[in-house]
Amino acid sequence: EIAAICRDRDGNPEPDPELRDTESVPLSESIESFFEREVRPHVPDAWIDTGRRDPRDGQVGMVGYEINFNRYFYRYTPPRPLEEIEADIRGIESDILRMLAEVTGGAGLKV
Repeated sequence: EIAAICRDRDGNPEPDPELRDTESVPLSESIESFFEREVRPHVPDAWIDTGRRDPRDGQVGMVGYEINFNRYFYRYTPPRPLEEIEADIRGIESDILRMLAEVTGGAGLKV
């Protein structure tokens, strides 16, 4: 979709807050090189808001860390054997049918 660029009273382009997006940039890479490689090819008119600076280091962008808990703490547990699961389901079905038979007086239910 193409729309006219919104401009302020001085003719400068104004950003549309609904189109704002953020990226997680690896600490080992510069914001500019990441932007040119990962963003610019997909959104040619995108830009980096150099007005947003980290209050701790004064650099462009906010520094933070992302910890993938699944990656570091998840322990895979294989599912139970299918036969065991099917047996549990059959047992639960039998219990449900028995309880329904008690409530309805057994009308039309096979236990």
